Amino acid sequence: MTPDEYCREIESYLTRKNDGHLIRIVGPSFERVRSWAEQGVPLKVAYAGIDRRFEKYYAKGPRRRPMHIDHCEPDVLEAFDAWRRAVGVTAGLSIPSPVESKPKGRDNLATTLERAVARLTTLRGGPTPPIPSDVLAAVVAELDPLVAAARTTRGPAREALTTRLADVDRRLMDAARAHVDATVLAELQVQAAADLEPFAERMPAAAWRQAIASAVDRALRARLGLPALAEI
Repeated sequence: MTPDEYCREIESYLTRKNDGHLIRIVGPSFERVRSWAEQGVPLKVAYAGIDRRFEKYYAKGPRRRPMHIDHCEPDVLEAFDAWRRAVGVTAGLSIPSPVESKPKGRDNLATTLERAVARLTTLRGGPTPPIPSDVLAAVVAELDPLVAAARTTRGPAREALTTRLADVDRRLMDAARAHVDATVLAELQVQAAADLEPFAERMPAAAWRQAIASAVDRALRARLGLPALAEI
């Protein structure tokens, strides 16, 4: 995809988000979006950043005017920063986060974990759970008592808790990979390679393979609606 095509895709997506109101991406706005393409921001990551900006806009009350793409850039770059760190694409890049991150407090950890448990419980009770319900039940049973602990742990105990969450997350994703159809994994593999292609020359072979695996897991998690326990 050329930078021009990339900009047109972003323009079309922004039009749909603006309920059909077309705001052309030209001039400085075009250069801004083209820089996203040159940095290697995948379209789906840019879309996620745009969605995040619209969610903030909706939260302020009724919309008064269409959203311009320039207003979306901080959220797009923040989404890109989170994506590249999650899949392991950091070498050779220097992209400052547009929003200063704050350390997660103990209550925030507990609240986020509580939401993850609620999400897994909802998936288990649905008509077609994305992975076997017994796996979901086992994960919920393991996580549920950790909610209260997350409100009081600190120091080494907190580190041990996050390590345990990462282990549970690995088991959850192993179950997801084993459960989905092989064609789904192949499709996600192809998409991950396409998304990461701009960074291929800057990554050692081992890092490339790990980035692909992480990107596939991230996409599979999103498709199945599973919470990211390792990122809590």
